[in-house]
Amino acid sequence: MKNFCKLIVVVYFLTGVIAQAQNNYPQNYFRNPLNIPMQLAANFGAVRSNHFHMGLDLRTNSQENQTVVAAADGYVSRIKVERYGFGNAVYITHPNGYTTVYAHLNSYFDKLDDDVKERQYKDEKWEQDISFSPGQFPVAKGQLIALSGNTGGSAGPHLHFEIRDTKTEECINPLLFGFTIPDSIAPVISGLYWYDRRFSTYEPGANGVSVKKTGSLYTTDVVQVSSPQISFAVKAVDKANQGFNLGIYHAELLMDDQLIYSFSIDKVSYDDTRYLNGCIDYTRFVKGKMSIQHLSTLPGMKLKNYSLPDLNGIITLQDEEIHRIEIVLKDVKGNTSRLATKVRLNKNADKVSPAGKTVIPGEGKTVTTENAEINLSKNAVYDAMNFMMYEKPGTDADAVSNTIILQSPSIPVHDYYTVKIKPNRKLTNEEKEKVVVLLNYGSDTDAVRGKWNNDKVEGQFNRLGTATLLLDNSLPSVSAGWKEGALIANSALRLRGTAKIGEIISFRAELDGKWLRFARVKDDFVYIFDEKCPKGSGSHTLNVTTINTAGNTNTQTFTFQR
Repeated sequence: MKNFCKLIVVVYFLTGVIAQAQNNYPQNYFRNPLNIPMQLAANFGAVRSNHFHMGLDLRTNSQENQTVVAAADGYVSRIKVERYGFGNAVYITHPNGYTTVYAHLNSYFDKLDDDVKERQYKDEKWEQDISFSPGQFPVAKGQLIALSGNTGGSAGPHLHFEIRDTKTEECINPLLFGFTIPDSIAPVISGLYWYDRRFSTYEPGANGVSVKKTGSLYTTDVVQVSSPQISFAVKAVDKANQGFNLGIYHAELLMDDQLIYSFSIDKVSYDDTRYLNGCIDYTRFVKGKMSIQHLSTLPGMKLKNYSLPDLNGIITLQDEEIHRIEIVLKDVKGNTSRLATKVRLNKNADKVSPAGKTVIPGEGKTVTTENAEINLSKNAVYDAMNFMMYEKPGTDADAVSNTIILQSPSIPVHDYYTVKIKPNRKLTNEEKEKVVVLLNYGSDTDAVRGKWNNDKVEGQFNRLGTATLLLDNSLPSVSAGWKEGALIANSALRLRGTAKIGEIISFRAELDGKWLRFARVKDDFVYIFDEKCPKGSGSHTLNVTTINTAGNTNTQTFTFQR
């Protein structure tokens, strides 16, 4: 009777989860931050590289410079200007305990834009993170605060919009606040996967099951498993009414009508958003951009307010009978999809030998080779793995060490680890100052200036891959899009930056001896002509100093007329 009552309570909780979540937040307090209908390109909780999407991406008709307005009364409490991330962003604090964020902007409203520009010239620094007091920039609901854009880590014109708890800074799902966005389409399920949880979700990995749709119900053939301890994952998207692949808001897993696991993506903090990597099949995501979400908790996944406590999703099969499985997916509007299947244990099919679990969640670990070592914290991994580390000769012409293979780029780590590598030859003191640790993780590279620790060079990274010490004597540089001394009729100066290893970490431009405000747009540096260099002002000399990852400095001179 006790377990029956517990099941009733859980089922009641789940049936009301969406309504209760919405009732916890003020409805219709915030307005659409655009003056065009709200259309989603991405929702809260969508799967991104190493993080959940933390707000709504609102379409701007594929255009920049759409009017962005305050979602409610409040005051501008903060702005950010940065190369990646949000690009140009405005934070508005509201009297009801929430803060709204508007990102990837082209510009702020005039008074704020002037204040930011003045600060940039005073600091002689383009990137800014400025806080304001309540009386400096009060705004009213619907007031123009900015123009939309495509700045920062944006792949196309849109507005990124967030709602945060002002005190905790947790991001809350904006769709729980009653915005009017038509949605009558239930989530679409395209794949089912099971994992042998005696070992790890990484080894031996996912076992795919074909999914078919009959009427409104998704089904599969009976899932024959070879392990008595398994978990499931589902590949699915929420289409809404606008065609974009949105993230799944709510999921439930039941076996024989008993709830085994459930998650809802209501709120996430930026401190915790990287735990996404423990909520998905990271290997499939890295290798094929497949968004497969676990319907279980990995032992190193510590995301708060995500899944129900005491329900870890791991299924123990104690017999070879057929058991009913149901997966229920819901969006914020309550549109629901169901997948019904059956699972059966086949003990005779078990031919898997477990790999050694050399790295385990909750335990720090140091792994070594002859010339290198890696130090993993107790929070480094989400699931157990047999950590493979070995050396091979470096092939890069600038390499001064063996290449160290650190497991695989398709296995995630949660926090930064330290790798230490011994050079393969004696370096002079001058050479030691130019050593860079390069990490190649398949889709890209990351480089840091080496830090010497006795006879090894160390660097810190938060992805796995192959690490090598490189000696970088190259100079960073910029190239101009105009001929020397030319008359510039365009509205901007654009310089293209280049670094052989790593990137340009410092850029300074001086026009006729005075600092000039260049914005960094990906690898370009852009100055929009203003009163510092008006038309008809004659000939000018532009000195540009750049520094790369290794610390090498280069100063170049360009001339033009205006």
